Amino acid sequence: MTSPVIKAELTAGALAAGGLAVLLTPPSGPIWQVTAVAVSVFAVVASILMLALPDKHDLGWANRVTLLRATITCALAGALVQPGLFIEQAGMIVGLTLISLSLDGIDGWLARRKGESSAFGARFDMETDAALILVLCAGLWLSGLAPAWVLAIGLMRPAFLAGALIWPWLSKPLPDSFRRKLVCVVQVSVLPIALLPIVTEPLRLTLLAVALLALCASFTIDIAWLFRNRRPTEHPDWRIS
Repeated sequence: MTSPVIKAELTAGALAAGGLAVLLTPPSGPIWQVTAVAVSVFAVVASILMLALPDKHDLGWANRVTLLRATITCALAGALVQPGLFIEQAGMIVGLTLISLSLDGIDGWLARRKGESSAFGARFDMETDAALILVLCAGLWLSGLAPAWVLAIGLMRPAFLAGALIWPWLSKPLPDSFRRKLVCVVQVSVLPIALLPIVTEPLRLTLLAVALLALCASFTIDIAWLFRNRRPTEHPDWRIS
């Protein structure tokens, strides 16, 4: 059973997601809709977290920082209800994204410092990054700042996870890679830059295209490595002799 402390922390996260959503929305905007979506998305995150958390009594400081990053992502997800916010409130959205990006290094440092490193924490961190990227891609597309192909950046990770359901060898752990971390930082850096009003359309599309190509290359390298290192039973030979 999840401890009251963790439940209180998750409740605080929901309130924070709602509060950030209110700040993102002008007084004349759809405040309640944006807030409702932000809190609802956080509720889904919290439910998954409570089911997957190995220690039901202590979230740990590293995971608390990651949860704060997830809270920011949920607030930005609420803004998708009114895509124009990604233009009108670009400064605040970019600011929140940069805060999330800066916290991305802190949670890993805390995990190592306090001996809290775990497979769960690493996965929580990775999926939080992926969710932020997907939300920013959706915001760029829905606001008209980028064509639909920008969604490929955000959907690549979900597509990879879906592929693992068909080909189990895709779910095997990958060796630590600076290249993979660098590409992730590139995505989370390029996407908020693309929201800035000072960025011209040709530059925006160029940056997004480079980010997409880098991500495609990174996934291709990882998939090739996983394929080469699969076990024979994970890839049976269907040839008829």
